[in-house]
Amino acid sequence: MDEIRKTGKSIDEAIAAALSELGASKEEVSITVIEEGSKGLFGVFGGKDAVVLVRKNFNPERMAENFLREVFLSMGLIVKIETQLKDKHLLINLTGGDMGILIGKRGQTLDALQYLVNLVVNKNSNSYVSVMLDTENYRQRRKETLETLAFNLAKKVKHTKKNVVLEPMNPYERRIIHSALQNDRFVTTYSEGEEPYRNVVITLK
Repeated sequence: MDEIRKTGKSIDEAIAAALSELGASKEEVSITVIEEGSKGLFGVFGGKDAVVLVRKNFNPERMAENFLREVFLSMGLIVKIETQLKDKHLLINLTGGDMGILIGKRGQTLDALQYLVNLVVNKNSNSYVSVMLDTENYRQRRKETLETLAFNLAKKVKHTKKNVVLEPMNPYERRIIHSALQNDRFVTTYSEGEEPYRNVVITLK
């Protein structure tokens, strides 16, 4: 729930009720007073309640952190979550006891979690915020591994003069392969297939 309409005997009372139900502080919301309310004749007859509309401010860092805490709680994991929002890019670093569980085979669990956080953060956003989830510097290590793989397979293509088709990869990892070989004078790359089984192909120019 991101917004709620509440009534009360006063504006402050209505706002307090809305904040309680939203689980938010006054600094985290925008408040619109729809009806100021009135006490009526002698403070008894014909009085009107105050009505307010309280809406949570868009805060991708808070949204991501709240979602991840629920996930980790259900998994029985104690994880420290650090977030950094920079130019519509949300970087989230996770640290804890056994992060191998969150990485999964070839980063599949981490990618799936990143996909879900992207959905949560951008559900009601007017502008897209890209989310990058990382732990134990996995993204950088994976990038270096893929770049080395790309260079080695490019050599193979030059030697055998036959195309090489890599295993299916997500868009982020395919971009690493394309980028690593984009300035190679002898080979070029392209993607083929349908998600989630889309492959990078390395071929002679």
